[in-house]
Amino acid sequence: MKNTDAADPHLIRRLARRETHSSRAALSIAVAALLLVATVWLAMELVLSATGNAALLMPPAELARRTASLATSTIPGALMGAGLALGLLGLAMLAAALLPGTKSRHIVRNGRSAVVVDSEVLAAAVSRTARTAARLAPEQVTSSVGRKRIDVEVRPGSGLDVDTDAIRKAVEREVSGYGLRRPLAVGVSTGTRGTVGA
Repeated sequence: MKNTDAADPHLIRRLARRETHSSRAALSIAVAALLLVATVWLAMELVLSATGNAALLMPPAELARRTASLATSTIPGALMGAGLALGLLGLAMLAAALLPGTKSRHIVRNGRSAVVVDSEVLAAAVSRTARTAARLAPEQVTSSVGRKRIDVEVRPGSGLDVDTDAIRKAVEREVSGYGLRRPLAVGVSTGTRGTVGA
């Protein structure tokens, strides 16, 4: 029996997306839990009010009266501030729902499976390549990998110069060999503080 799942492009894309995008499950569960608590509380207050028992926190009639008089009994500045805060919270929730949450990972082109590499692993490999090209110690080169760019900072010993173009070319060769789905721009900078005695 032939296994076609291993080379299914749709499945590979779906697996790669799952590994590079963060889930919104925790936020969804938190919001749903808050709404559930508020709904259960309001339902209990309605039942207690209908049966003539004392309210847990506030009777529904009192809650409705206070809500209706909120505009006249509250300082306008505080009301505007609360409205602005609620509006910003709503925009943040909408953005969280619509925008994709990304993880610091990159997809490697592979027709047979979903291959994903972490940004920290890329940064370590790039730092090794840069320090080999510049003949520097490990602590003299740091790299950071973003979504679109790799930044390499080289801190040579005091009074020493390094060829940033040669380092950039070495790093670009290394990164092009990884076969990343989205190519990353490479930037090399020389740190302002030197390393004494390197």
